[in-house]
Order: sequence, then structure tokens, then C-alpha cells
Amino acid sequence: MKPTTRAFVGTLFGATALATALAMPAFAADPIKIGVTGPYTGGSSAMGVSMRDGARLAAAEINKNGGVLGRQIQLVERDDEAKNEVGAQVAQELINKEKVVATLGFINTGVALAAQRFYQEAEIPVFNNVATGTVITNQFKTPDYDSNYVFRNSAYDVLQAGMMVDEALAKGHKKIAVLADSTNYGQLGREDIEKYLATKSVKPVAVEKFNIKDVDMTAQLLKAQQAGAEVILAYGIGPELAQIANGMAKLGWKVPMITSWPASMQSFIDIAGSNGNGVIMPQTFIEDKTLPKRKTFLEDYYKTYGVTKIPTPVAGAQGYDSVFLIAAAIKQAGSTDGPKIREALENLNTKVEGVVTTYDKPFTATDHNAITRNMVVFGKVQDGKIVYDKAEDAKNAGVVRLKEKTSN
Repeated sequence: MKPTTRAFVGTLFGATALATALAMPAFAADPIKIGVTGPYTGGSSAMGVSMRDGARLAAAEINKNGGVLGRQIQLVERDDEAKNEVGAQVAQELINKEKVVATLGFINTGVALAAQRFYQEAEIPVFNNVATGTVITNQFKTPDYDSNYVFRNSAYDVLQAGMMVDEALAKGHKKIAVLADSTNYGQLGREDIEKYLATKSVKPVAVEKFNIKDVDMTAQLLKAQQAGAEVILAYGIGPELAQIANGMAKLGWKVPMITSWPASMQSFIDIAGSNGNGVIMPQTFIEDKTLPKRKTFLEDYYKTYGVTKIPTPVAGAQGYDSVFLIAAAIKQAGSTDGPKIREALENLNTKVEGVVTTYDKPFTATDHNAITRNMVVFGKVQDGKIVYDKAEDAKNAGVVRLKEKTSN
């Protein structure tokens, strides 16, 4: 073949190859996989589904705006059934098979404690957006561990226990009964309440335990009543807390009931009905549209899922915010490498606007809790909804409560 012919053929081949390449669709970068684990079935499902659906809204919003590092976020969802052993299995699957770069979720303290050790070992950040056991973010603290991969943006139990006790004492109640479920969550919360009561030189007149799925609290309530209790402090989740309210109504015993945050669950409202009215609990989020960000979030949630209220508002809001916090860390790190994401979370240099708060340096190397007590208000059950308990908090609903910088 003559040189001129070879050159012509080469040019023709090059042009054809270029045209073919231009005609082929461009391959998108691989998505960034983030695990979302929680109970989507069973008694804790109202919390799990609300959290998951809030996370879905956040991921869709981020993806609509270009994703992170030019890549879309892909949520890899798994139902842990609120069972410790299932949570541990899910963690290993998400890490080893799905290759997630981080995981969000954990509704139940026991599941978190059983599962998050796998993320710690793999050096992959795990973000608790609902579970509140105080020990959760302390499980792998320095100096016993070089780095801690466990983060949280929910109100931990020591914080809630202190609020519950202080509220009871502020109302003049000195004879306090404590009821708690038999899970890790309930018993750790009970322990936090008793420790805080001790700092106030108060000993509860009754301390009673109940099990998940118990529907008759008569025995526990009678002991509290006979001990002269003036107020009930209850630690548990929606269904069983509702049975306490129903049991008090059955006995015709009317004393205030202050609970941990899950009395805001739809299951509490449905099971307790009018017996739940007046029950109060610590909340990081109340469904109000005072702030533009919250208004948009609530309207999107209602429209997307065809509801008029979030089944568990706190879980939905914290699930939503946690996705934005992880996305901000990945963007700052410029990487999906676990240690780099962790370092970015501990040193976030941009503010992250959420619906619970605007997160301004929410974490440090020694503090992995994003919520401080000043950010939490008391919610109250009122005719099927959770509203502000205190008029002052309702009046200041448009004020963003920021983390106390000196808290550790």
C-alpha cells in the first residue's frame, strides 16, 4: 500500500472512531453509596420509616443539584428489624458487599451498639441520627482508640434525662416514679435518670420495668401509685409508653407523665388516643413552618409520601439533616475515603443548613454529638399532634438554636 493511501485510511479510521465515540452515551461516574439502616417493620417502624424517608428527600435534593464530587448519592437501605443480630449482619453486608462509604440510621440503641463496631473496624463513618443511648458515641473514644468513627445528631440520653428530671422538679414534684422498658435503650435511660436524680439528692419512690409488647402496666403503676408518686418519668418507645398512659386512665390516676422523646411517635398517638393528651417529651424538632427551610422540608415530605404529618417528626428531620452532614464532609474531603470523611466531619469548615438547626462546626475530634441541651424543647401531645409545650418556645420557633461551643 502506498504511503498516501495508508494515511488516508488512517484518517478515515480515526474520523470514524471519533464519530462513534461521540455517538455513544457518556458513562456516569459511579454513585456514592451510603447505607441507611433502621427498622422499617415492627414496633419501631414509625421511627425507621420516618428517618429513611427524610434521608431519601435529602439525597434527592442533593442529586438534583449535581450530587457530590460530580457523583450521585445512592442510598442502600436495609431493614434491621430492631434486632441486634440483624443489625450486625446488615452492617457487615453494607461494608463488605455494598462497599458503602458511610452509613446513616440506627433507631435502637442496642442495634447501634451491636453493629457500629464493624464500621469502627473498617474505618467507615457511621452516623446515628435517631438512637440516643449516651454510650453510643463513647464506645470507641480516645485514648483507648486512635480515632472514633461514630457520630450522632440526636439528643443523647444524659441530656434528655436531665431535662425530664429538671422539669419534674421545677413543677414541684419531689416524689418521682421511674418506668423504663427492659431494652438497652430503656435501662440505660433509667440509669441516666437515677444518676441525675442523685445529683439533686432525690431518690425515686418507685423504679419499675416493663417489656416490649407489654399491654398491661397495671402492676407497675399500682406500685408507683402506692408509693405516692406525684409524676411519672417513663423511658421507652411509642407503643409501650401509650400503654402507660392508658393504664393510668384505667386506674383513674391523674399525675403528669414526662417521657423520653418517642412519645412523639405516631404509634403513641394512635394507641393512647385522648389519654395521651398532655404528655410531654424532649424534642429537637416540632412540625412548624416558621422557617423557610422547615416549611419546604415539611411540604415536600407531605406531598412525596401523601401524609399530613410525619409519623415521627424528630426521626424524619434528623434523618434528613444527617445526609447533608455526610455530603458536606465528603465534599470537603474531596474523597470517599473513610478516614478523610471522618476528619472532615470533625473539622467542617462550612455551615450546613438543616431543619433541626444550622450546623456550625458540630463535631470535634473529642465531641461527636451535634446536639446540646439548649437546642432541645419540650413537645406536648395535643389532639393527635406534637406541639410546643411552652408558650415561649412556640413564640421563638423562628429562632435557630445553635450548638453551645463550650459543650464537650
